[in-house]
Amino acid sequence: MSQPLIFEDNYKKLGLENFSENNLETINGNKFRYDIKVFFIPAGYELSVDFNHFKTTKPTLFFLTNQHLKIEKGKEEGILLYYNRDFYCIQIHDKEVACDGLLFHNVFEIPFVELDENENSIIKNLYQSIEDELEFKDSSAEEMIRTYVKQIIIRATRKWKKQNLDNDVIKIPSSELDIFRDFSRHLEIHFREKHNVSDYADFLHLAPKTLTHKFKHLNLESPNQFIINRILLEAKRLLFYTDKPVKEIAYDLGYEDPAYFNRLFTNKIGSTPANFKKTYISGKKYNI
Repeated sequence: MSQPLIFEDNYKKLGLENFSENNLETINGNKFRYDIKVFFIPAGYELSVDFNHFKTTKPTLFFLTNQHLKIEKGKEEGILLYYNRDFYCIQIHDKEVACDGLLFHNVFEIPFVELDENENSIIKNLYQSIEDELEFKDSSAEEMIRTYVKQIIIRATRKWKKQNLDNDVIKIPSSELDIFRDFSRHLEIHFREKHNVSDYADFLHLAPKTLTHKFKHLNLESPNQFIINRILLEAKRLLFYTDKPVKEIAYDLGYEDPAYFNRLFTNKIGSTPANFKKTYISGKKYNI
């Protein structure tokens, strides 16, 4: 694929773009910032997503929306699939496979799935099928492409659940998965203005104590801690990637008292917001 392939019709958009070390500046810029993105990353890549750093040891799919991405190095060619919600909305089209809150916006900040040899072949074929449809430009291409996107998401959702929800640390039974997924989705939408567990319990039609008990029963951090973690992640993004002063960031995140926000950040992060902005170098590192 010598140049980007794009489908656009009214408000709908989807595109494919290959990348390697030769054109990382395009991928690392803001061109795709507001698109939904599914990256096929071969083994041997190093990249950062927000404040977590990854080194791929297997072919891996990354599922990103508005996170900050920086691919640092990787020789074999990778593929970016990007689209907007008008083309494919994970809440509407894929509700039956519970994708939103798992692949995208999960509260564990695990936006990837690793692929074995068989899955790698299947996923690469699906990407190739999307590319073929984009080149073919038939009137039925849009619906065909959407079926391929859905196959990628369904396969990745199954793999994500197997890799992350069935282990010694996290065990979320299928009967409880919708609550976890819906909590993640509502948190992503409302964390700036709703800071209390009771707000999210209302969304889920549960009592706050019931929601907290469910998370404890699943061996998860409390809903309140997940809410704080999401607020702090956004605070770190704004501190590191923008020039906004701390007071404005506090207001952006729903705190009328900047001093309270400053104390919360300092207590949880171990550094004042101003000091974090000056001294942050790296975050967690994962070999995947």
